[in-house]
Amino acid sequence: QVQLVESGGGLVQAGDSLRLSCAFSGYKFNEHAMAWFRQAPGKEHEFVAAINWSGSIVFYADSVKGRFTISRDNAKNTAYLQMNTLKPEDTGVYYCAAAHTPFSSWRVSAEAKDEYRYWGQGTRVTVSS
Repeated sequence: QVQLVESGGGLVQAGDSLRLSCAFSGYKFNEHAMAWFRQAPGKEHEFVAAINWSGSIVFYADSVKGRFTISRDNAKNTAYLQMNTLKPEDTGVYYCAAAHTPFSSWRVSAEAKDEYRYWGQGTRVTVSS
């Protein structure tokens, strides 16, 4: 059974940085694509970033390109989201997700919530102006 635990959220000011971590336990982290989604109050889950099993392919939402960086350390079974130049509109609960699907499927659906079978409980990020 795969379990995901996020950490690193908090209250920061606009322009600050945070690094979120997602600890993966269970079956073969290095066979799972990983992603981060977020949910702002009263809104649906929004795709933020995704990374393939090896870390060689990444996708970003337009709203975070150039500010956020997704990465993974397969030796530590952990995925990360480095968030720089945070804005108030980045406020929300950030969820880590894992997909154990063929690359051909994930590549075209990396931004889709339904592509990911496993989800963490989320970590809250609040950016004040």
